[in-house]
Order: sequence, then structure tokens, then C-alpha cells
Amino acid sequence: MSISVFDLFKIGIGPSSSHTVGPMIAAKRFIDELIKKEHLYQTDTICIELFGSLGSTGKGHGTAKAIILGLEGDTPSDVDVTHIDERIELITHNKKLRLANTTEINFNEKEDLIFYRNKNLPYHSNGMRFRSFNKSKECVLEKFYYSVGGGFIVNEDQAKNDTPLIQDKKTLPYPFNSGKKLLELCQENQLSIADIMLENEQAWHNKKDIRSQLDALWSVMQACVDRGCRQQGLLPGGLKVERRAIKLHERLLKNDIKKSDDSLVKDPLQILDWVTLYALAVNEENASGGRIVTAPTNGAAGIIPAVLHYYSNFIDGANQKGIYNFLLTAAAIGILFKENASISGAEVGCQGEVGSACSMAAAGLTAVLGGTPAQIENAAEIAMEHHLGLTCDPIGGLVQIPCIERNAVASVKAIHASRIALSSDGSHFVSLDKVIKTMRETGKDMLSKYKETSRGGLATNVIDVPVNIIEC
Repeated sequence: MSISVFDLFKIGIGPSSSHTVGPMIAAKRFIDELIKKEHLYQTDTICIELFGSLGSTGKGHGTAKAIILGLEGDTPSDVDVTHIDERIELITHNKKLRLANTTEINFNEKEDLIFYRNKNLPYHSNGMRFRSFNKSKECVLEKFYYSVGGGFIVNEDQAKNDTPLIQDKKTLPYPFNSGKKLLELCQENQLSIADIMLENEQAWHNKKDIRSQLDALWSVMQACVDRGCRQQGLLPGGLKVERRAIKLHERLLKNDIKKSDDSLVKDPLQILDWVTLYALAVNEENASGGRIVTAPTNGAAGIIPAVLHYYSNFIDGANQKGIYNFLLTAAAIGILFKENASISGAEVGCQGEVGSACSMAAAGLTAVLGGTPAQIENAAEIAMEHHLGLTCDPIGGLVQIPCIERNAVASVKAIHASRIALSSDGSHFVSLDKVIKTMRETGKDMLSKYKETSRGGLATNVIDVPVNIIEC
């Protein structure tokens, strides 16, 4: 399997890569199939059924909105996030939607979009069934899809046969499927991890396009932090969680550690408050359905931007090339997690989301601080090792508690992991490959109620919280 940097990092919308981005892509893919098979204009009604984790927490994760938008032909990267709510309100009120934005059909969300909390499809916990019916109530097309994390979608055959997510037959100059192999390639060719990734990425894009796309990712991350620092009020969903980034931003500006007046530096750890701010800003935007970068998932989308902002704003000599090298190095580590374990909270718990993102960020930061490939691998290993067993138990099925704070804590942990790795020569007892294997096995052993179902952990031990799911 060959995974591009831009398969792993996607520009999309919140609040969830597996529950929002993935279902929107699946809905769009179903519509494309209808068009391909010339069934679009025969379609009178559509029925969508959501199973497993999607059925349990999909309402709180905005899955219904995402599917409706996908049916109308939108994609996560191009949908107008400023008008989503009014579009959904109009569709709900009129009970009509436009398939592929061309042909109008009757659509009653309560009857045609069904959440099964206690039913599962085989192969993966994020299962969906799409069916199209003609005026005679005959099914003209049926498709099953699975959202396997990070916005990746597989069909039933791919899931059944464990087929690689990306059917790409391109030959890469430096293929790797383990941390050990990646380090060997660096040593043998006297290349950095970022160099390896840049050479491989040219199987799909030229250098100019690669830089342009990396610039676009960084631009979206910066814009997301900027928006998150200016928005106030309550996050949607019923938990009445208040946005905190704006108040923290205002407080930090009053006592800016970057100012030359030493009297202003009252707290030696204030830089960590800025890192916390960056993560909170991104994840509050994500929880509100805003434009973000899936890095590598939405639930963990704040960690890499937060650590990148730390590099850009507080490290002397930070530059655009450093941004590129950070993202390329982080992507290499993310690919290892994607190929050898999982980045899906519904499959392995939050260790696969926040843990993977923390590991990627630690690796990226170590690279731009001058770390060797061995030190980079060590930083990635440290960051994941101390996330092993982390559950995914969002309260009310919303990507808010504990998700938002968890990103802030993991961002600081990524910086700490990098500093530990840089203090040694890169030699260490436990390899990244062993930690990835352990994460996969831990996720397999983890009870399903701790894997993005809101049926265990914090989700069931917090009193008087509205639950955004239905029994079916």
C-alpha cells in the first residue's frame, strides 16, 4: 500500500473524521455510483442506516448533516461551512433534498436516516448501508461502506478481504512499512525522514505542487487557530460547554512572554499556555463543525497545529522549510500507524487518535529541532508509549469532553517527548514498531464500550448529561 502525505492530511470539517468526513465521502461516493449506473434519475427515495459506533455517537458527531451534504454532492474539502446549518434546516423543513445538486427527491430525515445503537455490521464498527429506491419502491442500488478512521472509506469487499485502503500501484523510490525499515533507508541513503517522504511523494506530485499543498495545510491550520481565538459562546450539542480559547488568548496577550520587558514574564511555563491555547482553539472549531485539517483525525486535529505553532512562534530560526519538514516527518510516522495498527477511535480507542497525533507531532518537532532519524523515532515511540490504553468515551457522543482538553495535554506531551529524545543519542530499549504493535493489540483487547460508543467511561459516569443518541 502506498499512502500519500495528502491521504493522511486532509482539509475537511469537524467534528469527526470517521463520523463526519468519512460518512460525507461515503454519501458522495454512493451518489457517484448512482450516476455511473444511470440510476440517479430513477431514484425516488433513499434510506441510510448507521451501525455500531456511527449508530451510537453519530448524532453528536454530526453524521446526519455530513451524509445529507454528501448526498447533495458536497465534499469535506469544498463544502461552505458558513451555511451548513441553514441548508440542513431548509432540507429538514421542506423534506426535500437535491441528489448531486441536480434532481430533487423526498427526504424525511427521521424515517430515511436511521441510527442503530445496538446493531453492528461485520468487518468494522463504523458501518453504513445506503439504498436507493424507485417510485415502485424497488431497490435500484445498495452499497455498504465502512469509515475506518481519518476520513478513509472502504467498501464491503475491501473490508471483507482486508484489501489495502488505497489501491495505488505506483512504485516508490523508498518504500517502507516499519520504523526499522525507515531508519535503514535513512542510514543507507544518508537522507532525513523528510527527504525520504519528499522523494516518495513525487510519485504523485512534483515538488512545486507538494510545497503548494503543504502551504495550504499550514494555512488552514493557522486560520483555524485564528478563528478559534476569536469565537465565543457555547459549543453546539447540548452540553453547554463554553469556548475557553478566546479568554485564554486575551489573558496571554496581556502578559505576552514574547515581549522584551522581563517584568512581563511572570510565569516560566507560559509558553505551554500558548500551546494549550492553539490546541483549544482548533478543537473548539472542530467541535463547532468548522474548517480544519484532519491530522490524522478530527478528534486529534489540534495537536499537530499546536506543536507547529509552538515551533513557528517560539523557536529561533523557524522557517517555511521547517514547516514542510515537520509535516513530512509527521506524515511518515502517521503512515506507520495507519498501515500497522489504526488511527480510528472506534477501532482501537483514543490511543489510535490522540496517541498517533502526539507521536506524529513529537517526531515532526524533533526533526525541525535538528534531531537525527534515530532521535525522531525515539520521540515518536515515547509519545505513543504513554498513550497506550487510552479510551474513547465522549460524553453525549460529542467531540468535546474529554476530547478538547485531551488535545491540549497531548500537545504538551509531544513537546516533552521530543525534549527527552533530543537529550539522548537516539538509542532506546523499546522500538516504535513494538509500541505500534502493542497499541494494535491493546485496541483489540479493549472492550467495545470504550471505543467511541459513549457506553462506558466518562460517558456513563457523568450525571445529568443529555445523550445525543437513540435506542434502536
